[in-house]
Amino acid sequence: MKKILIVEDDPIVAHIYQTRLEKEGYEVEIAPDGQSGFYRIHEFKPDAVLLDLMLPKMNGVEILKKIRAQGKFAQTPVIVFTNAYVPNMIHESFQAGATQVFNKATLTPRQIIEAIQNALSYSSMPPVAAAAPTPPSPPAENDPAVERGVVPGEVEEPFHGTGSRNTPVSNLVQLPPPQDEGDLKFQADLLQTFLNTAPDTLAQLRRGMQDFTKAADDSARLPLVLELYRKIHALTGSAGLAGLHDISQMAAALEVLLKELFEKPKNINASTLRTVAHSIDFVGELITRGSGADLLSGTPVNILVVDDEILSRRAVTYALEKANLKSISVEEPQVALNLAGENFYDLIFLDVQMPGMDGFELCTKIRALPTCKNTPIIFVTSLTDFKSRARSSLSGGTDLIAKPFMFIELSVKALTYVLRSRLMKGKGHATAVAA
Repeated sequence: MKKILIVEDDPIVAHIYQTRLEKEGYEVEIAPDGQSGFYRIHEFKPDAVLLDLMLPKMNGVEILKKIRAQGKFAQTPVIVFTNAYVPNMIHESFQAGATQVFNKATLTPRQIIEAIQNALSYSSMPPVAAAAPTPPSPPAENDPAVERGVVPGEVEEPFHGTGSRNTPVSNLVQLPPPQDEGDLKFQADLLQTFLNTAPDTLAQLRRGMQDFTKAADDSARLPLVLELYRKIHALTGSAGLAGLHDISQMAAALEVLLKELFEKPKNINASTLRTVAHSIDFVGELITRGSGADLLSGTPVNILVVDDEILSRRAVTYALEKANLKSISVEEPQVALNLAGENFYDLIFLDVQMPGMDGFELCTKIRALPTCKNTPIIFVTSLTDFKSRARSSLSGGTDLIAKPFMFIELSVKALTYVLRSRLMKGKGHATAVAA
């Protein structure tokens, strides 16, 4: 009997993998963190390892390096699942010797089974180094855009599929796995379990956010943001297994934002708190909806970015690319107004201080267009005083994000508004059909 070690800190997700693998005849053990996983691999001597990269105590890349440093485990298949919004870790896991990498938000048990079967069949073959592409560079710390309030971040690319060590990360593609009757029933059971526990999950998230918001200082705040992060991390995996990809994608982005706030508490401010709270509320809306087609499938997302400063535009479009959201950027307000009148946009980002026509005036004119009456419009500005916030609302703005911002914060905010806009559009269509 082949032995599989699962290194996963979420007990619910780990148990689901264990149950499904045991039905296939594997002997399965679970390690709840990287440290215990490293010890257990020596004792259990598995034929293959399933490894989550987002682990406490010792992250998945670190344990993968330690596994490969042991000669007797140099060829042991290690199948990694991770968050699509930490592609730097994905590159590192390939370099450290991962056999195959999966996006946890879209992963199914059938994919895991097939990956293990394939890996065990070819485990005697020597590893092939990954051909990693050169990712786009974020603004450098000494760029003028940083002085205007843009926070530089790590060089990363969005990851939305699966791949192996001989597959360039840029070519990784999510393929729908074949499903037999047993898989479909198992998937239906997972969905029902998720929906049954969803009200309690949502209540815990909202309580956690309230406690986080009320915390007086970092010493009280950090344990709360860590706990909130762990809950969202669990939601990413369980929603993905249940086939609710809108929820898992939203949770995956929010998970990374919370992780960065825990690691860099100086970035916790009114803007980031508002982004987290707003996103958790929207996750609640998605949970209430329960099921349905992916909101981002079908019509491509179309986003307009307006800023007269090229480096600021680059920072916003880079953050959108991290969420796999494509955009068009322009520097002249009049050009933006013309585009808004001729095209439909899921979301518009506006700078405030622009020559000729400031962001508030442009927002008022855009909002008067028939094509943009309900389009979310977000101001990206260092002007966050009460007067500026009031003007943004009066001009028709939906929200604002304060400079300096983290790339992942803007990614989360963009995902929230794009998904919500499409959800509301779908509700309106459904209401019209019913009438």
